[in-house]
Amino acid sequence: MSRYAARRDKLRRSLRKAGVDALLITNFTNVTYLTGFSGDDSYLFLLAKGEVLISDPRYTTQLEQECPGLEASIRPPGVGMVEGVAQIAKRARVGKLGVEASSMTVALRDQVAAELPKTELVSTGDLVENLRLIKDRDEVAEIRRAIWYAERAFNVLRASLRPERTEKEVADELENQIRLYGAKGCSFPSIVAVGARAALPHARPTDQKIGADDFVLVDWGADGGPYKSDLTRVLVTGKISPKLERIYRVVLSAQEQAIAAIRPGLSCHEVDQVARQVIAAAGFGRDFGHGLGHGIGLEIHEAPRLGTNQHLKLEPGMVVTVEPGIYLPGWGGVRIEDDVLVTKGGCQILTTLGKQWEDALVR
Repeated sequence: MSRYAARRDKLRRSLRKAGVDALLITNFTNVTYLTGFSGDDSYLFLLAKGEVLISDPRYTTQLEQECPGLEASIRPPGVGMVEGVAQIAKRARVGKLGVEASSMTVALRDQVAAELPKTELVSTGDLVENLRLIKDRDEVAEIRRAIWYAERAFNVLRASLRPERTEKEVADELENQIRLYGAKGCSFPSIVAVGARAALPHARPTDQKIGADDFVLVDWGADGGPYKSDLTRVLVTGKISPKLERIYRVVLSAQEQAIAAIRPGLSCHEVDQVARQVIAAAGFGRDFGHGLGHGIGLEIHEAPRLGTNQHLKLEPGMVVTVEPGIYLPGWGGVRIEDDVLVTKGGCQILTTLGKQWEDALVR
């Protein structure tokens, strides 16, 4: 049995508990997770026995290559997706159809309801996402590969940093290197922020030059196709500032202590609090304004979330980022981020780039 078939069977076992006869998966990422199909514009109709992937003629050959043995319903020209869904639901005599409430639009739900007046639509909550929380061995290997792409590209970039280069030029070169190493592309638009602009957690690269200040924050990741990576490092490109060094060491201590605390059974809130207490004790509590981290996998931001009021318990197989930060408007910001696997005995840091203060100094 393929890993995709095993995932579908596991999901199928949750249908009865959800009180539905079938489940319509409209989130393209979830379709990929359950079938291996890398295209889009396709839905998966999961029944108590069997499943049908609803697509169109553009993907006929791709489906045969990526999903051998999976039943596909190829809509002919003129037949809409909703009509295709209705045909399968009526043929299977589905009384209660589960829909993905967290991703299906109200408009799409209304259209499906109109086509299936005798079928009750039941909102379901994150059934597939809950399966995606725990990564299997192959998924962890693919995340490691995405990390490998990102780290190799960063090493090339670091060696070629020049004061006259702009944030945008650096970000563009980083993506180029990621692709040259074999990745599909970046996990998200890279953040390259010099000096005071590093106080913006989601800064967009501009024409600001690297040499305009003494440090630069780089937040980037690689899309290994389809699994992602996510890292952040701060590089000191000019004179060493005592203030920068102090803040850097506080953030590093917060991150190291939070990672050391990660283990099965600990809540996401508790891990967040470890880092938050370190930063608050140093007098920067108000300057850490976001959650400690998030899950990564097929999407760059997915469950679980490390943050306040996040009470989900960690389990082996979860992969999360740990990225505390301190941001001071008008001065800048420091964030350090690694990707971490929860294991039976604690955790394992998947990223390997150096992050000690000495590693941040660009000689």
